Amino acid sequence: MKPKVSPYLLLALANLFWAGNWIVGRGMRADVPPIALSFWRWIIALACLLPLAWPYLRRDRALLVAGWRSLAVLGILGTCLYNALTYLGLQQTEAINGLLLNSFIPIVIVALAWIFQGKRLRGGEAVGIAASFAGVLTIVARGDPRNLLLLTLNLGDIWILLSVVAWAVYTLLLPKRPAAHPLAFLFAIAAIGVVATLPIYLWEIASGRHINDSVGAWLAIGYAGVFPAFLGFIFWNKGVEQVGASKAGLFIHLLPAFGILLAALFLGERLLSFHFAGIALIFGGIFLTMRR
Repeated sequence: MKPKVSPYLLLALANLFWAGNWIVGRGMRADVPPIALSFWRWIIALACLLPLAWPYLRRDRALLVAGWRSLAVLGILGTCLYNALTYLGLQQTEAINGLLLNSFIPIVIVALAWIFQGKRLRGGEAVGIAASFAGVLTIVARGDPRNLLLLTLNLGDIWILLSVVAWAVYTLLLPKRPAAHPLAFLFAIAAIGVVATLPIYLWEIASGRHINDSVGAWLAIGYAGVFPAFLGFIFWNKGVEQVGASKAGLFIHLLPAFGILLAALFLGERLLSFHFAGIALIFGGIFLTMRR
């Protein structure tokens, strides 16, 4: 008999692996260029996925071919832009900053659904969006409003916010995906993301940025490919399947919690007063927006 693994453990591990991805992106920024990390991470994930996804790729190939347009958009947004922009941001901003800004995703999804899909906002939701946006501005401005007025923003924070928008749009478009098996779908968008990333990766190499050929660099790339990109998605999907999306969604809040602990442990980063103010506003806004 196969041992039964708690779905809650799977959900927690998925968020732990994803938090580690932010630490790797920040900690190895001098040894592994951002686009190289994004490209090789998904190459490794594809190699791990292929044996599992192959039967479903064969079974659902007609669905995948018919839905190639939506797959292309989802692959570019979800596995190319989101990862590349995240790693670009971590070149210039702290992992803690990036993790807290990433927590803004639920609010961006609600806001974009309101703007582009006509979703009706209640009063509490509007207040929640405003509060969370104020939290993001607090973190981006490092607690000093003059940074906003003088436009002396950290470029890394801007890249992270663009990655947040990319993931939010990906999430909103996800219901339009082909009705293929989840593993076949994940393999397809990962493959499209790799193809879309390749020209940017070649440009990065041409500009003189190369992977530092060391054991540490390749271990970091291996971790990003096997744990966040492969096992993280497998564990998350299995957990959601067993407990439902509503309960599973609560575990997303473990991502910044794990990330902050890992950043303090491995990168020596620490939470400052503006981090506390920003995260209080962001999570207060999420509570107001999501409580119904």
